[in-house]
Amino acid sequence: MERERIKQILEIARSLGVLRPRDLDAYGISRVYLSRLHERNMLRCVGRGLYVITDLEATEHHSLAEACKRVPHGVLCLLSALQYHGLTTQSPFEVWMAIDRKARLPLVTRPAMRFVRFSGRALTEGIEEKRIEGVAVKVYNPAKTTVDCFKYRNKIGLDVALEALRDCSRMHKCTMDELSYYAQICRVAKVMRPYLEAVV
Repeated sequence: MERERIKQILEIARSLGVLRPRDLDAYGISRVYLSRLHERNMLRCVGRGLYVITDLEATEHHSLAEACKRVPHGVLCLLSALQYHGLTTQSPFEVWMAIDRKARLPLVTRPAMRFVRFSGRALTEGIEEKRIEGVAVKVYNPAKTTVDCFKYRNKIGLDVALEALRDCSRMHKCTMDELSYYAQICRVAKVMRPYLEAVV
């Protein structure tokens, strides 16, 4: 019986990427097995209450997967979304995540996170659903991310926004129409107009 349970837990961990104790509840499996598997080196603890299979190869986006597991309602944005889409030379030490303006601030100690409050269509538009290490993640698409960088240029720097715009155009990650669409939603159309004209 125990061997079957262990096999089942490892299969669940492999399919989810990052396993939380509460993930076992749906299968009627006791959480006690997690500490046993951890002691036997079959599961590795990557954060408080977060486990991965010991032989799982961590990708360059591991911290993004971990953050999305901890805050499933958040959306990867700004520097983290740029990093995911390959639109920056920056390597942020924090995971940047958008949450609703009225949402309670998540209490997360690991990984290091920076929360930005979005609202309305600026929060809900341009979201892509991806999987990183088996974890479902939400991330803004390249056009929305670039526009957000202009909106938050005082937080991240205009140079980062300009780099994102140049790379987005050079790598054909989005169209000018998409950028204009999100610029209207985020109310930065006037700010972006001269920069958009310069890259056309």
